[in-house]
Amino acid sequence: MSATTIEIIKEQIDTNPILLYMKGTPQFPMCGFSARVVHILKELDADFQHVNILENPDIRQELPIYAKWPTFPQLYVQGELIGGCDIVTEMYQDNELQPILKEASKSAT
Repeated sequence: MSATTIEIIKEQIDTNPILLYMKGTPQFPMCGFSARVVHILKELDADFQHVNILENPDIRQELPIYAKWPTFPQLYVQGELIGGCDIVTEMYQDNELQPILKEASKSAT
């Protein structure tokens, strides 16, 4: 029996301490909002995984329902939705994001 899309999403979130659902890849973001979050994560030297929702239409459709968050990108840290581009940018500017990412990186090792 194959896993449902929601089960796949839950597994991805549970098994990756820092996970970004985005349009494109970190090397080739396909939207400005995804590019901005990738830039912030790289700036903070975060070790993160990503899921390209453009290559995963089922996840693109189901994740907003699961997360109760309608837009992409979506950043998850230790299983919790941090938010999209605006929230991540604000947390970065307020120096709130770096300690969260450092803690997640520590727990991953």
